[in-house]
Amino acid sequence: MNKTNLTMCAMLMPMVLSGCSGTGEQEKIIEKPEVKVEDGMLTPEVLEAFGRITEAVPSPDGKQIALTMSYEDIAENKGNAEIYLITAEGGEMKRLTKTAGSESNLQWIENGERIAFLRMDKESETMQIYSIKADGSGEQKMSSESRGIESFKISPDGKHVIYSSAIDDFHKPDEELYKDLPKTTGKVIDDLGYKHWDEWVSKIPHPFLAEIEGNKVKEGKDIMADEPYECPMRPFGGAESFAWTPDSKQLVYVSRKLKGKDYVFSTDSNLYLYDLASGKTEQLTGEGFPGYDTDPVFSPDGKSLAWLSMPTAKYESDKKRLMVMDMSTRQSRDLTENWDYWPENIAWGKDGKKIWFTGYYQGTEPVFTIDVNDCRIDTIAAGQYDYATVTPIDNENAITLRHSMREPNEVYAVNKQGVKQLTTANKGLLDQLKLGEVKKVIVPTTDGKEMTCWEILPPDFDPNKKYPAILYCQGGPQQAVSQFWSYRWNFMIMAAHGYIVIAPNRHGVPGFGTEWNREISGDYGGQNMQDYYAATDYIKSRPYVDAEHVGAIGASYGGFSVYWLAGHNDGRYAALVAHAGIFNVESQYLETEEMWFADFDLGGPYWDKENAVAQRTYANSPHRYVDRWEAPMLITVGELDYRILASQGMMAFNAAKMRGLDAEMLVFPDENHWVLKPQNAILWQRTFFRFLDKHLKSAAKPAESNKPAESK
Repeated sequence: MNKTNLTMCAMLMPMVLSGCSGTGEQEKIIEKPEVKVEDGMLTPEVLEAFGRITEAVPSPDGKQIALTMSYEDIAENKGNAEIYLITAEGGEMKRLTKTAGSESNLQWIENGERIAFLRMDKESETMQIYSIKADGSGEQKMSSESRGIESFKISPDGKHVIYSSAIDDFHKPDEELYKDLPKTTGKVIDDLGYKHWDEWVSKIPHPFLAEIEGNKVKEGKDIMADEPYECPMRPFGGAESFAWTPDSKQLVYVSRKLKGKDYVFSTDSNLYLYDLASGKTEQLTGEGFPGYDTDPVFSPDGKSLAWLSMPTAKYESDKKRLMVMDMSTRQSRDLTENWDYWPENIAWGKDGKKIWFTGYYQGTEPVFTIDVNDCRIDTIAAGQYDYATVTPIDNENAITLRHSMREPNEVYAVNKQGVKQLTTANKGLLDQLKLGEVKKVIVPTTDGKEMTCWEILPPDFDPNKKYPAILYCQGGPQQAVSQFWSYRWNFMIMAAHGYIVIAPNRHGVPGFGTEWNREISGDYGGQNMQDYYAATDYIKSRPYVDAEHVGAIGASYGGFSVYWLAGHNDGRYAALVAHAGIFNVESQYLETEEMWFADFDLGGPYWDKENAVAQRTYANSPHRYVDRWEAPMLITVGELDYRILASQGMMAFNAAKMRGLDAEMLVFPDENHWVLKPQNAILWQRTFFRFLDKHLKSAAKPAESNKPAESK
């Protein structure tokens, strides 16, 4: 609901500026919006106005940091990222680009004299590599790849670049079938893997190696020519899939060299070493590495290769091991064998003695280092925050992006002595807002454990008043409930609308050990649902909560959770919201495109009657308990969602209406598993709060008559 009057000059009337591409053409630029916040209220429109920092890359000497920051334009229904520069001491950000096309994939080149990046080329309408000087001048277009470039990494000596480009899928249709049917739209399918994430698979990314001569990228060579496999892996793989040796003579790439049925039932990606001189490829991982192997990074001397590895086939949420390979012997070690958490975002220290990384730990994501020799782990930066990236600038200092439930990404410098904020891109907006308090609470679970939960209170919280509350159900299912900042599931906007939120780290999320994380697999509808009950009963018992007006919300597995809770409600929940959730687990097993996930997590196919784990999973499918549904329900879906088909939500909506419930459905024909377009995002938020307000506020009793529910 729009409760704030906004002035959006930059959004509604974007400035017309001369672009930096050297074409002399006038471009429509998305600028920082001017917003007026009324009474400190965070609304959907205000949420869209935040600057979004997604990259922070230090220069080789560590004295400057290049970053990308984007703003959304509601009227244009899109966003745009620009490149900025700050010094390692912080201070004012200097803007380097002013174009209508987003810049991304930043890399310092020429010993820190220039910055290379990707941007859409207006003439060819393809993504190409550009570069500019560190002062923002001297822009040059480096590549002219006819297929466009999706990601890249330039060699340390600046003489070569490895980049990904989409080529035609290797599946060739029968020309005899199509010869006199030029207008047919039919697709003949003869194997699995025909669609992925939000697209039909007609092209796949391949790695191309090219020389750089005079700041120009020459024609590239496909180093996986005639191989019908992806590199980087869809849908999220990028430049992190490539690693150059320091001498620029070899590179490592990541690929899952499988196709069809084998591809959709496996997470077995591997690392491959390509030698530039000989053109030969060597597989570095294979036997003994049946799960994901990703994120390769060479040590400064090139003698060791670090990467992240999962030990279990098909288990995409397995513990990530920080592996190091001796490149002379090809022997590998697991540095985190005795550390029961997930490492992320690995980067070698400058002297090669330590590896920096982040990792989920007890509901947050701190920065750590690990000694490569004795595996000692030190915590560098922690607190009630998530550190989303880490890049060392010397042996003791690093640059990172940090956010929390109360603020989006900003750039920070960290070392063992402390943390220094370098950017304040969103301070002006945050200073106008009244933000809710975030409290860490521990709730006992029914199996005798302790569960970390986040309790979020409304701004100007008054403990003598009664507030409606929301249970947040996490997706994934194995995705941390850490100090994340979301532009959809944003706890500050929920708090601003007068809701208390309880966000439990139930069984089946990382950050609390491998046993806790693993317990959800094969146990959908099991202990983690009891955890939701425990968190709900905790919040209902608070004297400041209107116990009769508590809702449950969630997306993906969180949507499954909402549907499951609907059929096992017992009066706990007065309203329910499910986005992109699994409703019919039997259908999900056959519908989803990454079938390794369903096969492992659900326990196997539903027709395997001798498989007790699988049969328990399907017996707990939410669609089997529709006869118990009583609470009002809002369902939202995207029709480009091939991870969990929109039909799952449509079935649930139809069932709710057949049951006579007060149900609504919001359908986005142009969205996938997420809601990304600015106007769609605002419509989603408005619909979300209109529905919750209708069922959790308008029918609420006066505060003095409300009594907390007894624990169940």
